[in-house]
Amino acid sequence: MCTLKLKIGHLYPDLLEIYSDRGNITVLRKRAEWRGIEVQVDRISIGDDVNLVEYDLLFSGGGEDREQMQVAEDLLRKRDTLLRAVASGTVVLAICGSYQLLGHYFETVNGHRIEGVGLLDFYTIGGQRRLTGNVVSKLTIFNFECTVVGYENHSGRTYLGPGVAPLATVVSGHGNNGEDGLEGVVQGTVFGTYLHGPVLAKNPLLADHLLQLALKRRTDRPYLPPLEDEWEWLAHERLVRKFARMKLTCPRRVYNEVDR
Repeated sequence: MCTLKLKIGHLYPDLLEIYSDRGNITVLRKRAEWRGIEVQVDRISIGDDVNLVEYDLLFSGGGEDREQMQVAEDLLRKRDTLLRAVASGTVVLAICGSYQLLGHYFETVNGHRIEGVGLLDFYTIGGQRRLTGNVVSKLTIFNFECTVVGYENHSGRTYLGPGVAPLATVVSGHGNNGEDGLEGVVQGTVFGTYLHGPVLAKNPLLADHLLQLALKRRTDRPYLPPLEDEWEWLAHERLVRKFARMKLTCPRRVYNEVDR
């Protein structure tokens, strides 16, 4: 019997970890293992010489400005292997500070420019006032309406270029810059968002979507069996009602219906 296995790279876990972002790794691991999929998680940090093409999914969390600058220098050194990984179908999920580093640059409120890897077409400018609070938004990646919830706390204002799409549109909260009603970014298998929480614990459909994309690198039948995740959905629904005063619109266990 052949055991299906996913390989996840956790980028800079020793430097970029605020608001429990590493919980996203736990969510991905458990939702895969509950379906009989073996998961290997490798910690990757500054100075590590790695071939990122080996990984089905790469994750990186948010951090303070000082740690973000340290990571930016190392990430530029890893740029070529990161680009090759994305070209091979590796899924990337980047939160807050990591999200900003996927773009062209982050210019802080003091005028210091942190160069990004330019993987996606956007840039970030620091603002005097931090954008904080709970966020409810609607995902743009499905052909049906689905909410995503999380917590944001960032000074950066991110502006998307024409070459990328937003991950979601804001219903309640600030999102990328507090002006255009957009949240996060998506292009192919690369996802960036300002949502902490950890975001995948509150949004089981998004977690399964990332797992399914990662499985496509391993199998031509990336079917995810349904889970008994009623509690996760109830938590999501309660947050949608509390922060946006709207009813849940997400179809639960959508992969059970779509990919069978």
